[in-house]
Amino acid sequence: MPRPLRIASLAIAALIGALAIVGATTHGFSNAWMMLTDSSNVIPAESSILSFEPYVINPGSSNYWLYGKDRTNYYHFVHTEQALYVYLPIENSCPRFDRENIRTWCNVRIGTRH
Repeated sequence: MPRPLRIASLAIAALIGALAIVGATTHGFSNAWMMLTDSSNVIPAESSILSFEPYVINPGSSNYWLYGKDRTNYYHFVHTEQALYVYLPIENSCPRFDRENIRTWCNVRIGTRH
């Protein structure tokens, strides 16, 4: 195999390996797919495509997230004129906090408008 072709093959193999590692260790691919298939999906500005993890998805015909989290915050998709989502630090002192029930959240913060 000629040297330039060998270098190109190794570079492609390294890229595929790197993508496999990113896919196996982050939520990047699933989040990218979610955003490509439903335009109402957003990744919170306070999070990232690699660390955001939706854990409750709308059961209807659209597949946007209702609740999600990352290393520091919980998020709830509200899609109002004031904000697309609200968020709350994972380390919070809300009484009877339930991460899947916005009514139990206290001192929520308004997410950045995209």
